[in-house]
Amino acid sequence: MTQACVFCRIAAKESPAEIEYEDDEVVAFRDLYPKAPVHLLIIPRRHIESIARLEPGDGALIGRCVHVARLLGERTGYAERGYRLSCNTGPEGGQVVHHLHFHFTAGRR
Repeated sequence: MTQACVFCRIAAKESPAEIEYEDDEVVAFRDLYPKAPVHLLIIPRRHIESIARLEPGDGALIGRCVHVARLLGERTGYAERGYRLSCNTGPEGGQVVHHLHFHFTAGRR
């Protein structure tokens, strides 16, 4: 955990968030500034700055994040209708919080 990282603090339950899912490796919570009717963030509990900082052994963790997106699709009722899963990387890619996270958005085209 990196104390300065807001997502690390959310994962450790030191900062408030509307948690929609959690397990030993992954946490999903509502985005404070939603860009769609359903906008959740899926993060690994372990601090990884971005996709650019992934290590060879991180494939299973990324797979776990994608699997959680599938579960969230079912829970939110968008599994069949469709949703978007995206990940911004670095400043030119639009990443604002430097903790790897996936945006799960649904409810608009």
